[in-house]
Amino acid sequence: QVLLVESGGGLVQPGGSLRLSCAASGITLDRGTIGWFRQAPGKDREGVSLLSLSDENTYYADSVKGRFTISRNDAENTVYLRMRRLKPQDTAVYYCATSQYSGYGLLNLAQMFDYWGQGTQVTVSS
Repeated sequence: QVLLVESGGGLVQPGGSLRLSCAASGITLDRGTIGWFRQAPGKDREGVSLLSLSDENTYYADSVKGRFTISRNDAENTVYLRMRRLKPQDTAVYYCATSQYSGYGLLNLAQMFDYWGQGTQVTVSS
């Protein structure tokens, strides 16, 4: 069975950093897309960052460009999201997800992702 497990969330002060991890099992990360979405209270789920698994192209929401970096560790079948210069508006539950499709348009198409982790809470506050 496919399982995605997120970790690394927590409470951090504005301007701080966190690294989220998504460990995948039951699937080889060799095609399609893996990425991160987030959902804050009262807001819709939004795409944060995607990694195309076949060509390693990356995509970022405008709100996180220059601050967040997505990467992959092939040996551990794990994807990471390094978050720097965090802002209060980054506060949300962050989800890891995979899709059989690829392309920059998927950043706004959460319905195209088939497998999801349970999420990890990121809170940015003083």
